[in-house]
Amino acid sequence: MTKNYKILGKYIKDMSSETPDIETFLFVKGYISNYQLNIDISSKALKNKLIEINTTLKFEDKNENSKKSYFEIIFATIIKVDESIKEKKDLEKIILCDVQKEIYPNLETSFLNLLHNSGYPEIKFEKKIDFEKLYNQRFN
Repeated sequence: MTKNYKILGKYIKDMSSETPDIETFLFVKGYISNYQLNIDISSKALKNKLIEINTTLKFEDKNENSKKSYFEIIFATIIKVDESIKEKKDLEKIILCDVQKEIYPNLETSFLNLLHNSGYPEIKFEKKIDFEKLYNQRFN
């Protein structure tokens, strides 16, 4: 199967690491294993079959703690979609699945670098994101 889109550019649009003080840092250091990785994908059509896709990763504490750190990266990808793509469903699969599988290794490395450089060198993401599975779950 030939690719029905082309990535024209990709870059880090926004990156944030917030730890307000040393007490929070020390608390989070012992508690960071409870943090969860969340992913959000949004897109907006530009002209001439161009689409901007924003993939946002957040690593956050879902519990009600007063001491929290906040980590987020927004990765933008600009794609040009093949003229043959007419169906909304095909476009959704490109945006939510195909492009994500292609960009995610770079995105994950950038995000882990942010976490490591923020003072949490032991962080790893053991589970790989299965974009195909997530995409299929949306419709079932």
